[in-house]
Amino acid sequence: MPTISLCMIVKNEEDHIGRCLASVADLVDEIIIVDTGSTDRTVPIVREYTDRVHHFRWIDDFAAARNYSFSLAEKEYILWLDADDVFEEPDRIKLASLKKTLEPSVDAVNMVYNLAFDEFGQVSASIRRNRLVKRSCGFLWHGPVHEYLEVGGSVRTTDIAVTHRALYHDSGRNLRIYENRLARRETFSPRDLFYFANELKDHRMYNRAIHYYEEFLGTGNGWIEDNISACGRLADCFHALGDEKRELDSVFRSFLYASPRAEFCCRLGYVFLRKKEYRTAAYWYEAALQAGKHTDSWALTHVACSTWLPHLQLCVCYDRLGEHELAHRHNETVLEYRPGDRQALANKTYLDGVLARKEEAPAD
Repeated sequence: MPTISLCMIVKNEEDHIGRCLASVADLVDEIIIVDTGSTDRTVPIVREYTDRVHHFRWIDDFAAARNYSFSLAEKEYILWLDADDVFEEPDRIKLASLKKTLEPSVDAVNMVYNLAFDEFGQVSASIRRNRLVKRSCGFLWHGPVHEYLEVGGSVRTTDIAVTHRALYHDSGRNLRIYENRLARRETFSPRDLFYFANELKDHRMYNRAIHYYEEFLGTGNGWIEDNISACGRLADCFHALGDEKRELDSVFRSFLYASPRAEFCCRLGYVFLRKKEYRTAAYWYEAALQAGKHTDSWALTHVACSTWLPHLQLCVCYDRLGEHELAHRHNETVLEYRPGDRQALANKTYLDGVLARKEEAPAD
């Protein structure tokens, strides 16, 4: 059975770190924590789980800190987590099983990363990450911020999930790093341009975000999923600025990179729904359901856009078109996904009444 080093970088994570380590401590063979300057109880809490606590002077470079943590590992494989990540019990069981069955030929293992949840506790956004890597391969992290782990060789895909359970985060940290790099006149890679634009958008600096998204797309060297995401985020910026034409142009621009994704189809459906062009809106929501069958799991996946949301909106469209049986069928599908959805339950009461009255009506 292979041995595993857990390598983490932390700073002021007293509210998260104990929960994270408790979820994985018995599944790994050593825990290496690199602290980058905590002033709270993070280090004392960590020492309850390991004496392998090291310190790294923070230089605004996440990759450098993570690579340092990896350099301290001594076991066959390295697992990495953030302090606000956990393995829920079903995934703990799967990880334990993986450890027993992992073939020595595997160089890296990717896992699902559950990022957000709806009000019913169901996953609403997820992505994939390479989480477990063979130490002897010497894989390295790249990028001062929004860093990524570059892997190769034999990669195994699993359904094991790491769950993100953040209580809070420093919303300005990444933007500050990028602004400092910009002030030093550093050259930004296409990836840097994309993530800098994301930070600007998240801080509602829409015009600056648009500038850097355009610069990113203009390089022609972005990862296809980032290109598609940039189009969606451009649409968000133009929507916030009240520019509907350029919002739609950005949505259709995404089609240049790949077949329409469910998220974009839902966005188009909503545009036409607002215009009361119900047949066209229904077309795009039906397209979202078809697009959802071809989702690339390495991309950020908004689960609602390929599952219950199109059905909910199709219920509205077909009701407005007078096709109540079809509206009812789509609404029932929503309830299969979300039995407690208040809007779908209200729709059911309304549509049951409409269909009952139709059945009672005398034939012409």
